[in-house]
Amino acid sequence: MGTHMKTTVEISDALLAEAKKVAVRERTSIRTLIEQGLRQAITQRNQRGRFQLRKASFKGRGLSAAARGGWTQMRELTYEGRGG
Repeated sequence: MGTHMKTTVEISDALLAEAKKVAVRERTSIRTLIEQGLRQAITQRNQRGRFQLRKASFKGRGLSAAARGGWTQMRELTYEGRGG
């Protein structure tokens, strides 16, 4: 595996107790369980891939000429015929 780095990890007492039980049952070490967990978490994140927003545009050429007059014009067109 190459080189190793010693580090300190703070985890909850309950999680550590559970990990110790698993380590004894599987005849392995806490270190091995942590490494396996980190590898699994990294693999899952790498498999997700990057988020890509789907294309949801409509056919057309942007705003109509009437709507290009700024915010006031846009608001008037939006509420046109609505008794405002």
